Amino acid sequence: MSELLIPLDKYLAAGLHIGTQQKTSDMERYIYRVRSDGLYVLDVRKTNDRIMDAAKFLAKYDTDDILAVSTRQYGQAPVRKFGEVTGTKTIPGRFIPGTLTNPNYAKFIEPKVLLITDPRSDSQAIIEANQIGIPVVALCDTENLLGNVDLVIPVNNKGRKAIALVYWLLAQQLLREKGILKEDEELDIPATEFELKI
Repeated sequence: MSELLIPLDKYLAAGLHIGTQQKTSDMERYIYRVRSDGLYVLDVRKTNDRIMDAAKFLAKYDTDDILAVSTRQYGQAPVRKFGEVTGTKTIPGRFIPGTLTNPNYAKFIEPKVLLITDPRSDSQAIIEANQIGIPVVALCDTENLLGNVDLVIPVNNKGRKAIALVYWLLAQQLLREKGILKEDEELDIPATEFELKI
């Protein structure tokens, strides 16, 4: 197990580990335990390691070739901020069918890798990524299916703070992998800047 990117209590405070009351066999290996109220709890260390794996993987691409998508409301601000900080393309909000597959569509883009917030709500983006044969990195909760996901980041992908924290950590790690930040250097903006303001 690698070192945690941030102290454990910060992960826990963001509710990053709190799953749902459903689980799929796909996600079983990322689940730490089930609480008395029936909520499945994700293993924070596995989430931490997967954020590092995802950053390493994404760092192989030019940031301009990465597309981050979030249809889910709480994911839109983090995705937008992730794009600002890292230089990746983003689609916060509705994903228009044909964005990746129809060259006649005005906002057609050709990314080389897709990063999504929820396989369920971002299913159209996944379908198109599969049609054009690009890898999919996804934030996945305990009830997600992983059939068309290449790299899983197990996380509470419904919580406002949890989504923001993951995108913040991913941005920071990606910039470290790219050599833009030093190995121990932190982003100069706090994780709260990635959160949707209520």
